Amino acid sequence: MSASVDHNAYLTITGAGENNLKDVSLRIPKGRLTVFTGPSGSGKSSVVLDTVAVESQRQLNETFPWFVRNRLPKYERPHAESLEDLTPAIVVDQRPVGGHSRSTVGTMTDVYSVIRVLFSRHGTPSAGPATAYSFNDPSGMCPECDGLGRTVRPDWDRILDEDRSLAEGAVRFPPFAPGTWHGQAYTNTDELDPHKPVRDFTAAEREFLMRGRPGSKVSIQGSGGNWTHDYEGLADRFERLYLKRDLSGMSQKTRDLVREYLTEGTCPACRGARLNQAALATRINGLSIADCTRMQVTDLVRVLREIDDPVAGPVARAAVAALERIERIGLGYLSLDRETATLSGGEAQRLKTVRHLGSSLTGMTYIFDEPSVGLHPRDVHRLGELLLRLRDKGNTVLVVEHDPDVIRLADHVVDMGPGAGADGGRVVFEGSPAELTASGTLTGRLLGRPAEVRERVRRATGELWVKGAARHNLRDVTVCFPAGVLTAVTGVAGSGKSSLVGEFTAAHPDAVVIDQSSIGVSGRSTPATYLGIMDTVRKIFARETGREAGLFSFNSDGACPACEGRGIICTDLAFMDPVTTTCHACEGRRFKDEVLDLTVGGRSIADVLAMTAGEALDFFTDPGVLRRLRALRDVGLSYLTLGQPLSTLSGGERQRIKLATRLHRTGAAYVLDEPTTGLHMADVDGLLALLDRLVDAGNTVIVVEHNLQVIAHADWVVDLGPEGGRDGGRVVFEGTPAQLLEAEGSWTGVHLRRAARRAPGRPVTGG
Repeated sequence: MSASVDHNAYLTITGAGENNLKDVSLRIPKGRLTVFTGPSGSGKSSVVLDTVAVESQRQLNETFPWFVRNRLPKYERPHAESLEDLTPAIVVDQRPVGGHSRSTVGTMTDVYSVIRVLFSRHGTPSAGPATAYSFNDPSGMCPECDGLGRTVRPDWDRILDEDRSLAEGAVRFPPFAPGTWHGQAYTNTDELDPHKPVRDFTAAEREFLMRGRPGSKVSIQGSGGNWTHDYEGLADRFERLYLKRDLSGMSQKTRDLVREYLTEGTCPACRGARLNQAALATRINGLSIADCTRMQVTDLVRVLREIDDPVAGPVARAAVAALERIERIGLGYLSLDRETATLSGGEAQRLKTVRHLGSSLTGMTYIFDEPSVGLHPRDVHRLGELLLRLRDKGNTVLVVEHDPDVIRLADHVVDMGPGAGADGGRVVFEGSPAELTASGTLTGRLLGRPAEVRERVRRATGELWVKGAARHNLRDVTVCFPAGVLTAVTGVAGSGKSSLVGEFTAAHPDAVVIDQSSIGVSGRSTPATYLGIMDTVRKIFARETGREAGLFSFNSDGACPACEGRGIICTDLAFMDPVTTTCHACEGRRFKDEVLDLTVGGRSIADVLAMTAGEALDFFTDPGVLRRLRALRDVGLSYLTLGQPLSTLSGGERQRIKLATRLHRTGAAYVLDEPTTGLHMADVDGLLALLDRLVDAGNTVIVVEHNLQVIAHADWVVDLGPEGGRDGGRVVFEGTPAQLLEAEGSWTGVHLRRAARRAPGRPVTGG
């Protein structure tokens, strides 16, 4: 008689078919740390995020009353036969944190709320309740800048050329130029001499030009004749039309034009503190709330520990506990007033997890999507400790990850593959990390592979300098970047890497910058539209068939009327879960029948969009289309179909498709910010081959990276540190990867030594 199985000990998935999954069935152990691995696009996120997380959240929402459910996000049932024994899921994904100007480290982590309570109860003189210390509340925000800490003002040095007269075009802002409707107000008024240089205006004349005078009139000539209007000063008109209204209602062209004539600076009233004077006047031990939020977290912890007041002490201890959680995950160099928009992807990922460290919930499923993104190898163990603490509290932890150190930490590993896209979607291994290494899968073979340090490096063809850099925490840094080689900029989080690269791009504005910003994603954006080849494809079909090009667009005349070119029909069932079905009229092909009957080379436009990039290379002859398709192949995405919605791509695939759109120059300087984000170890090999081709074609390539494969492969390394924040901002090493192996005082060198092996018989030839 077989032993009974404790079904409550596993999350059970049967017959999952989301995205590229091929009838996947799994039993995931509860109360354990399970890491999902595999090539980018192999189906990891489809299992963890699109199946387990969605179904858990969908079923949890079903427990709420209809009134509440109607206000919660609606989740469609994943494509799977069944999911059993799920627990409530908390997801920490890769989506960018709120990047608006009112979001700071303090507000994102809720620590600032505790600090506000502390000042309201213990500060003197008190400004009132906790809301009186909030820059997002009218009772606390600075009235001058509305709590933003900075003001946007017209740049009058750019708008007005004082050496010219009004008739000669002293007003350089195009909508107010002489002859325009607005511009006639200043050349036609009897109060000003239009032929007198603005520099020679009296104080009264200048005041009238800028602010006008009640009751003053001016004649404006329009298409229907002359019109008499109230005179409106130049400054008043500009502020009314462009500063005191929402620019989002204007065209992008107008918004871009207006921004050229604006200047942004620190608010003179609050000096960037965001708060009104009553809030800023409150002190605790001589420090204002703004003084506290400007401190590094490590310093603020020491200050708050000194508070032992019987009323304020418990509040201060709560703030210290929250700040220590930030410190434990390696972000002690941040300050609470740091805007979240300025955080790196890795910093934002870790801050998301801070919210959960203080939770006393157990029996949950925590899901992390590549939490090691942006982490230096020195800090990965801190992430590991975080994951293990969550597990040890009685939770199930599921992690999608490529980092070898995180994989080795797992209790259980699920390896997806064997390839990506249509070649993936299967479970190729389940077991322990040690068993994975011996399994023979692609991940298993590469997991135990040491990093091979490049010793025969390329010689520089020139020099690209950054001199006296002082952005953020940089300490008057001067660096020579060798031209014509691959340079890795390294260092622990917060050491100044992005700041240094920002200074480089400011000094060399022609550099091609490929950052971590997300690409536009919607159900209608595809690789063909993102690469910019769809217009050419439509023209080819129009030329060959004699029909209008718009007919071959599923966003225009050719769209299937039943699904409006989406290929699917989403049915919102009010209080019930939405249902998505393939359009029966076009069978998911997006186009009208008459369009599908029109072919080029025996293929309809829908057939072309169903081609992979690799297949399309054999179909097209247009040089522009072929060049863009080769770029897609070069970044390892030849398996993507031209019509696949970008919303279905993984994070790594999105990064690489963005890279493919920028590979078009020779003799350029390319700057890439963590290009290995979302890449499997095998995909990193492909990326390195691509970077080598870029360099060998005469380009300079600079990468900000933590990945030891990339660092070992570089020709030159610039390592910043030694720590983050105020303890960073210095160059601790410049040289070849082989020389970095011998360097002292470099955390990157320490971890490269652990991961590397030297290739025998290769002398160092660079310097």
